[in-house]
Amino acid sequence: MVLSQSSSANTTQELTIEGITEPTILAYFQTLNAGDFNATANLFANDGVMHPPFESGIVGPEAIVNYLNKEALGIEASPQQGIFETIEEDLIQFQVTGKAQTSWCGVNVLWQFVINQEREILYTKIKLLASPQELLKMQRN
Repeated sequence: MVLSQSSSANTTQELTIEGITEPTILAYFQTLNAGDFNATANLFANDGVMHPPFESGIVGPEAIVNYLNKEALGIEASPQQGIFETIEEDLIQFQVTGKAQTSWCGVNVLWQFVINQEREILYTKIKLLASPQELLKMQRN
């Protein structure tokens, strides 16, 4: 992954994920890392669902932006590589692996996305790839 950021508002971010060129997926990580959670949530369809770790599904852009504003401040997602496949007519599933870093921990992550033909996110699930002991420690924090 290549991610260059600066505090200047005019700086463009360049993000590459090995195996993934879909602009919606790239924008998800760029906006998430920039803390622009409104833009992240706007990538979802009106009935799009986000399944974060330790949470039930969060439905719709408004609920997603509220969740991200509470839970994702300071998160740094470092997607590294991904694969994709067409799963139904006009639906594409993406799987991206990488790391996520918060102020209190870093962990390997699998992000799963399903996007529609309008390039909106219908579904994303964020899976932490950690041992049961590591997951218990994270859940307590």
